[in-house]
Amino acid sequence: MAAATISIEQDQFCCSVCLEVLRDPVTIPCGHSYCLDCIEDFWNRSQQRGQYTCPQCRQVFNPKPLLSRNTVLGEVVEKFLQSGSQSRHPAKVVKCSVCRTAAAVKSCLLCVMSFCPAHLRAHDANSQGKRAHRLIPAMEDLEGHLCLHHHRLLTLYCRTDQNCVCSHCVKGRHKNHDAVSVEEQRAAQQKKLQEASLKSEQKLKDTEKELRYVVRYIKHSAEAAAEESERIFSRLIRSIEKQSGEVKELIRLQEKAAVGKVEELLEKIQREMAVLKRAEGELLKLSGNEDHVRFLQDCKALHFPASAIEMPNTDALPYLMYKSMREAMTDLRLGLGEMLDRELSRISDKVISLKKTSNQSGIEKNKAPDQSYNLDPKTRADFLQYYSDITLDPNTANPYLSFSDGRREVTTRFEAQPYPDHPARFTSWAQVLCCAGMAGRCYWEVEWSGTGGVSIGICYKNMSRCGGGSDSKLGHNSKSWSLDCSYTSCLFQHNKESVAVTTPCSSRVGVYLDFRAGTLSFYNVSSATVLLHKVQTTFSQPVYPGFWVGLGSSLKLCCL
Repeated sequence: MAAATISIEQDQFCCSVCLEVLRDPVTIPCGHSYCLDCIEDFWNRSQQRGQYTCPQCRQVFNPKPLLSRNTVLGEVVEKFLQSGSQSRHPAKVVKCSVCRTAAAVKSCLLCVMSFCPAHLRAHDANSQGKRAHRLIPAMEDLEGHLCLHHHRLLTLYCRTDQNCVCSHCVKGRHKNHDAVSVEEQRAAQQKKLQEASLKSEQKLKDTEKELRYVVRYIKHSAEAAAEESERIFSRLIRSIEKQSGEVKELIRLQEKAAVGKVEELLEKIQREMAVLKRAEGELLKLSGNEDHVRFLQDCKALHFPASAIEMPNTDALPYLMYKSMREAMTDLRLGLGEMLDRELSRISDKVISLKKTSNQSGIEKNKAPDQSYNLDPKTRADFLQYYSDITLDPNTANPYLSFSDGRREVTTRFEAQPYPDHPARFTSWAQVLCCAGMAGRCYWEVEWSGTGGVSIGICYKNMSRCGGGSDSKLGHNSKSWSLDCSYTSCLFQHNKESVAVTTPCSSRVGVYLDFRAGTLSFYNVSSATVLLHKVQTTFSQPVYPGFWVGLGSSLKLCCL
């Protein structure tokens, strides 16, 4: 047999003394139940000594009733608490307006008061023969639920005036107004508020998601800019070091030439010193001969060097070398310093301008988001607004790739090139990356030719460079995307998945990257710009343009 279901409210298990759920319930002779401690405390009060009455019905007991726990009621209360009904239906016990301790059972609309059973009987006795007193089940905040004009319960809601009214109000000054029951209005209003809450919550979640993406986008952009600046300054430092070495070599050459001239003079001095020593020897021999006539005849053959050697100006030469070098270095330092100050100031102005633009965007909070941001450019002129002058990084080039046209063109050769070892170099695939990472809206174009075909794409910096597996092949792993172009077919590749492109690929291909929107698009560039393929994804770090060049093919970066 199916068990019966009984609806139970918390106030059925409340002690009228403490107004809480019964603890160790006891039932006194009149039938009312209380907490054991509560009724004992009530009877032990000084004013209650000698009299033992029920706090609700005021029935007097003498002698004092013997109290014992009501086990059946205790088990029911315990099951009630375990069922969770208390948390689902938290009851509010209405106190008697007279004694302020016992639980009220009725409320009077005329008196605007609530009464426990004892005081309710007194109320009924006092109101007999007088104006009708309307009683309702005990209600908390009774005054707030009554109409100020008719002393009736506010059971209706006037949607026209948007306030609660009683049944008499809709017959008078709210006549012909749109009025519904308070239950119906409450349900409608609660539903409306819940929908508004959900909508607000979703909007905040969408905004939070966008802001978190903006944080990642800013970090990626800053990382790409920092890498590019490091690359440029490293190249500048290498150039300065090279020029410094050339200047040092020039000074050494000047030193060698000057020293060579002095050494020539020294050799001449040594030769004349040898002639002088031989003449001195002959003179010594003649000096020992006592024949004066012979001395005079033979001494005519003696020759002593007497030509003067013009000495170099040892003070002027080093000074002139130092002075000319110093003047040139000073001019170089000043010119380079002015150029760096000017360019760094220009970079700083751009950063400040970007910051102001960002702040203005933040101030205009009430404006609708710029929906045009997610719109791709349509014409080639639109694309050229985002043109990026990319350059190939020789440190990443496979040894079988040969550069030309100022390192803007690569061709795959049969013989390896004498490139130095580098950890960023592709060891197996004929691939090369560009120097700088991308983290914004960028556009570039390439031209290709040859029967071997090419791959045009992008990849993360941490894509593998070693080995002939898919981890290092452009478009064949999760860290790269590519468009494979040949005269017979065109395929988009990503993470070992291929998508056939039905539109034939031309010899000039444009690539458009919108890092923030997560889109990568490839276009045929001829008389019109035609979309070949577009992919939607989420980029987790800056990407680098990359290319694979088949044997017998060439690829060139277009300068726009």
